[in-house]
Amino acid sequence: MPLKPPVNEVDHCQGDKAAKIVIVEYGDYQCPHCGRAYPLVKKLQAELGEDLCFVFRNFPLAKIHPDAMMAAIATEAAALQGKYWEMHDILFENQENLDNDALARYAQRLEMDVEKFSSDIADQQFISKVESDFESGIRSGVNATPTFFINGEKYNNGWEGNRILDFIRANDLI
Repeated sequence: MPLKPPVNEVDHCQGDKAAKIVIVEYGDYQCPHCGRAYPLVKKLQAELGEDLCFVFRNFPLAKIHPDAMMAAIATEAAALQGKYWEMHDILFENQENLDNDALARYAQRLEMDVEKFSSDIADQQFISKVESDFESGIRSGVNATPTFFINGEKYNNGWEGNRILDFIRANDLI
C-alpha cells in the first residue's frame, strides 16, 4: 500500500529527501513498541548515513495512550524553536513520563523558551498537524504503531532486530 501523501514540505526529515532510502515511521510517543523501535531507527541511521532520510509522522493512539496526543503536539511546538528532533528523542527516552509538567521540564532541559512552548502547545495549528498526520496514516493503511514505509510503500515484514536493514540490502535499495 502506498504512502498517502508522499513525503513533502510539512514533514520533519532527518536527512536529504532525495536520499536513496526514505523511511517514514508512523508512531506514538507513548507506545512501548515504538519505544523499542526507536533505538533500531537510530541504528539504521548510523548504518545507512546519508543514504537514508528518516521521517516521523504522528499516529497517537489516544484511547490507549492518554499522553500520546499532547506529546505529539509538544514535538510540533518544539519545531517552532528548532528543537523538533531533540524533543522527539527526549520523549522516546522518557516514555514513562509524558504528562504536561514533564513536557515543560523537557522544554527547559532543551533550553527552549518554556513560556512560549507552553502557549504554543495550545495552538490549533499543532493539533491540526498531528490530526493531519494521523489521517494520512489511516489513508495509508496504518492500523498499529509503529508502521514503516520504505520508499513510499508500506513495509510489512516486521521491524525487530535487523529486519528492515536486511530487507533494504536484499532488495538492493543501497
